[in-house]
Amino acid sequence: MSKRFRMSTALDIDDLLMECIPYAIRLANEKYKFDPPLTIHEVNNWGRLGTRADVIFEYFEDEEFYRNQPVIKGAKEFVQKLSRMTEVFISTSIPPKFMGIRAERIMQEFPEIDPAHIYMGSRKDKINVDILFDDGMHNVFKSNAAYPILMRRPWNQNATGLLAVNNYDEFLKLVEVITKSYGYNPDQLIQPGIVVLVGPSGSGKTKIAGRILKKTNAFSKLQSYTTKDVTALKENDWYNYLSKDEFNHLLDEGEFIESTMYAGHGYASKKEDIEKILSSGKNVLTTMDICGAMSLKTNFPNVITIYIKRDRRTLIETIINKNSTVEDKVNRIISIDAEKNNEEICDYVVENKQGYDIAADEIIKILKINDKN
Repeated sequence: MSKRFRMSTALDIDDLLMECIPYAIRLANEKYKFDPPLTIHEVNNWGRLGTRADVIFEYFEDEEFYRNQPVIKGAKEFVQKLSRMTEVFISTSIPPKFMGIRAERIMQEFPEIDPAHIYMGSRKDKINVDILFDDGMHNVFKSNAAYPILMRRPWNQNATGLLAVNNYDEFLKLVEVITKSYGYNPDQLIQPGIVVLVGPSGSGKTKIAGRILKKTNAFSKLQSYTTKDVTALKENDWYNYLSKDEFNHLLDEGEFIESTMYAGHGYASKKEDIEKILSSGKNVLTTMDICGAMSLKTNFPNVITIYIKRDRRTLIETIINKNSTVEDKVNRIISIDAEKNNEEICDYVVENKQGYDIAADEIIKILKINDKN
């Protein structure tokens, strides 16, 4: 793809630009008086779940539901900004009998979008665009777009390794990073700054980060928060354990500056923890998936991403030998191929081929860190 051509982006509608599941939940709570009220966290997978949350499906057959879907806060401004960056299309799946209503709402609420750019149907893999932005992980997995990007929602929490964001600002930053990646001009570390090691499970990024900390005083590690039981983690001093309820509460309260799901477990960081390290004059060192890395790039001025590359066979062998459940291992192995786009949009790539120490030395050299122990 050449920079001479304007990139194209296809946007979903439901729960990306207009409320769908949250709106149905509010209507269901008003009608059925659930006690305790039905919450969005109960819709933790795609499709019918065999729980009380299935009540929301009755609204998806109601014409008035589609006529009155609220526009998500900030969606109009988001489309306006994105329209200045890429060519914007709509790719929305909706029952045929409601397509007319959906088209009218799109044209009314988002006049920046050319009506000829509105596509309706469930086969989103047939849409030929550079970027797809959707909350349905099945659409993202099957997409033929160069960069399929997932909007994080409770129902796609098991998606692992995909390009993913938590909000519009992170998506716009990711589009900016993707565009910039074609210029081959990576960012430079301005100290104190933030360095994020990104890579698939088994790449050795946590061990490499540990070696970096031993080789230089220029960094402090960022302790993150996770719902994964830290007793199953060999490097558990990088994490603080939270129950899923505790994690969701802090997430809802806006306590986390970034959060993501990886292999079914929640991971997140607090802004105050990052600022404390930066205020000490040291660089922040952390390991995250690309979702967390893009969130930090959105919220801090100097964030360097380094992709840790490793051959597929070694990745799989390392995952198999992890102290984890079979399901967790399967999720991590499945995610390996989905990580390929992450290499392209990170600032630097370091191959973990000759050992953790050599990879750590290469990173220190790339970052021009001279403060050795």
